[in-house]
Amino acid sequence: MCCRDIGHYLHVRVHLGSDHAGYDLKAALVARLRELRHQPVDHGPDAYDAEDDYPPFVIAAAAATVAEPGSLGVVIGGSGNGEAIAANKVAGVRCALAFSLETASLGRLHNNANVVSLGAREYSQDSAIGFVETFLNTEFSGEERHVRRLLMLENYETSGRLSG
Repeated sequence: MCCRDIGHYLHVRVHLGSDHAGYDLKAALVARLRELRHQPVDHGPDAYDAEDDYPPFVIAAAAATVAEPGSLGVVIGGSGNGEAIAANKVAGVRCALAFSLETASLGRLHNNANVVSLGAREYSQDSAIGFVETFLNTEFSGEERHVRRLLMLENYETSGRLSG
C-alpha cells in the first residue's frame, strides 16, 4: 500500500535517493517525512561516501516510484540536474527540478511529475524541505491542455513521433 488517508490528509510513500552531496539533506527529509506521517523509503546511499555515484541510488528510487502507483519520489544531488536526468531515464518517470516553491508546485500541477529533483548545494535545507512539502501537497490539475501535452510526450516516448 503506497498511500493511506488519515483524516483529510493523504500520507504518501516517498522513495528517496541521492549522492554524497545530497546525503545530509536526504536524512533531514526522511526525518521530516516521518514527522508528517508519510512513509519514506531510502534507496541510498546508506553512508556518506565522497566518491559515490548517483545513478544507482536515483534510478532505484525512480524505478520504485513507478513500480508503486500513487507513490512519489525525491532525488537529491549537488545541483539536482544529473539526478533529474537519471530519474527521467526510467520509463514512466516525470521528474521536475525544483528550485522554488513555485517550481515544486508547478511540477505537479501542470506536469503531473511523480519525482522531484533537488540541488542540496543550491538552497538552504529548510527551503528544500519546503519544496518537497509543496510537491507532496500539490495535485495534478488535470486541465485538458496539460493532459494533451503529457499525452504528446508519452506518445513520443513509445513511438518516437510527436503527435499533435
